[in-house]
Amino acid sequence: MYKAKNVLFKRDNFEVDYLTFGLGQQPLVLISGLSLSRLRGKAWQMSFMYRLFAKDYKVYMFDRRNHIPRGYQVSDMADDLALVMTELGIKNADVVGISQGGMIAQSLTIKHPELVSRLVLGVTLSRQNTLVQSTIGGWIALAQKRDWEKLIKDMFAKTYSENYVQKHRWLIALLAKCLKPKEIERFLILAQACLTFDVYEELGAINCPTLVIGGTKDLVVSGQASLELANKLGCPFYLYENLGHSAYSEAKDFNQRVFDFLQGNGG
Repeated sequence: MYKAKNVLFKRDNFEVDYLTFGLGQQPLVLISGLSLSRLRGKAWQMSFMYRLFAKDYKVYMFDRRNHIPRGYQVSDMADDLALVMTELGIKNADVVGISQGGMIAQSLTIKHPELVSRLVLGVTLSRQNTLVQSTIGGWIALAQKRDWEKLIKDMFAKTYSENYVQKHRWLIALLAKCLKPKEIERFLILAQACLTFDVYEELGAINCPTLVIGGTKDLVVSGQASLELANKLGCPFYLYENLGHSAYSEAKDFNQRVFDFLQGNGG
């Protein structure tokens, strides 16, 4: 669908899985958030989820590097992304970052501004707060204890709206009992990186057109974090009143809102 492809970028011992799709010329880089799974092999799935962008953009989604060292930080993820984008000849891209992907997008834009034309930051933060420390810190503790059932149930409960959780309760319970994450050390390192991220005082270096989108009921980073980020940047923002951290997947108009802004028609 939409020329969707799964690709492996490899230079010496450095490897990054990524996917691409779309019929347009303008590059669009979508950066996903913290997850228990990888992007590998999901080109068709992502091309369908983000099909709105396929006609006008050449879309790229990059995973974190395959072999993650201990102490790996968000700034390292941004540098890795910059390296791959440069090697692939991607510059002046529209960039959309969700959750931890929004952290990476901020760091990328601050450190490598020539790579970013327009920026959308979804359900993310620019510095630490007590909620993110509690929520992700709790996930780290459960992962360290290998308590998969509680971890998965808590991730769903904190990420998705109450209505979504109630509607899909049976599926969440099934996943919680059956799913055993294979790469828990990878998850732990990436999760720890969320708890040390802070670029609040560097946000003045972001000069490209930017839109912030959040949810007032966000139980991961907080809705206030989106407001704080938008106020510091002096950029337009939109908050979904009845949604939380999963606004990017639950709000039916999320992709359209992003698309309109990137096309210069909204925000």
